[in-house]
Amino acid sequence: MKKTTMTRSASAFAASLALILSACGGEGDAAQANTGGAPAGVQGKAPAGTQPPGPGAVGGGAAAPRGGGSVVLSSADIHKVGAGAIEEGVAVSGNLRPIETVSVRARIEGNVTELLVREGDVVKTGAVMARFESTEQEAALQSAEADELAARTESETAKWNLDQTRDLFKAGAVAERDMRAAEQAAATADARLAAAVSRVRAASAVARDTRVVSPVDGVVERRDIENGERVNRGEELFTVVRSDVLELTAAVPARRAGALKRGQLVRFNADGRTIEGRVARVSPTIDLASQSVTVYVEVPNRSLAIKGNAFATGQVIERALQGQILVPQSAIRQAAPGAGIGAFVWKLEGGALVSAPVTLGIVDEGRGVVQVTSGLVAGDEVVVGNVGMLGAGMQVQVIGTESKGVR
Repeated sequence: MKKTTMTRSASAFAASLALILSACGGEGDAAQANTGGAPAGVQGKAPAGTQPPGPGAVGGGAAAPRGGGSVVLSSADIHKVGAGAIEEGVAVSGNLRPIETVSVRARIEGNVTELLVREGDVVKTGAVMARFESTEQEAALQSAEADELAARTESETAKWNLDQTRDLFKAGAVAERDMRAAEQAAATADARLAAAVSRVRAASAVARDTRVVSPVDGVVERRDIENGERVNRGEELFTVVRSDVLELTAAVPARRAGALKRGQLVRFNADGRTIEGRVARVSPTIDLASQSVTVYVEVPNRSLAIKGNAFATGQVIERALQGQILVPQSAIRQAAPGAGIGAFVWKLEGGALVSAPVTLGIVDEGRGVVQVTSGLVAGDEVVVGNVGMLGAGMQVQVIGTESKGVR
């Protein structure tokens, strides 16, 4: 009887232990406890279809092959490789400033009575931009002109008297003293005439300065006065810029300065367009602080299509190569250190991605393209831009229209 009770107690204890382990998620261990099965640390075999996901598995399902999977790209992400021209040169950038900026100032003190131009107006050399009150100046000019007329008449009379006196002196009719007096009178009259002429010129200049005119062909950038305002002599009235020629001032590393020469072609990108200019001047000295040389580039702008101070990037052309394999710079990738390759591109082959090592040549920063000397041929399709994580063997689905090549 005692033995039977102990057996029942052991069975109850085993059942309780199995129940506790089942509630804690230890079904395998509970089964072992019930059956006295495998030793601790050895797991039982999982049922079919519940194998843990291996490396590269997607969503806990069956393991995917390395580099597999797929990616959807737009046509803008795919570039068709083509051949074209590329230029090598010295990169330059900066603001395209007007070749000349003129400050138009008041030459007299007075009240402005008329304004004829505003900001943005095109003016020619000599065009009247404003007028001052001119009553006083015109009166002074008329007075000076009258004095000149009187002095001229007096001078002519003195010359006639001198001629008559000389004839009489030769005939012995007058004394030498009278001839000398006639000569002095003529000289004095000439001096008075010269002074009167000078006063007319001065009065004319003052009267002329009541009209403010443009000193150059250009565009009014700023107007600093209003109608009826009184201004002082020397005060700034207008700013006129000459924008038919723009100039860029750029700093070039001293090591590249030897390639710069007057007249070299410079190609720019500015205001969304490609423009051309020429090297006008090169500084003869190196800036000690920056170890650079200043180069001045002039860009024709007769149509005034490019605004002054527009930012431009480009390069001074040293040489141009035709028929080269070109790709956008955004297509070039750099392998991780120690990978055994340098630059590469993701190329499409049979609808899948392939890592293609490439050798690079000239880089055209202005156009954003780079020369590929090996690794690609015309007609290859490569991925451009940042499109996320890519891997060799990925299947590619392209949506949209056909891709375009570099031109």
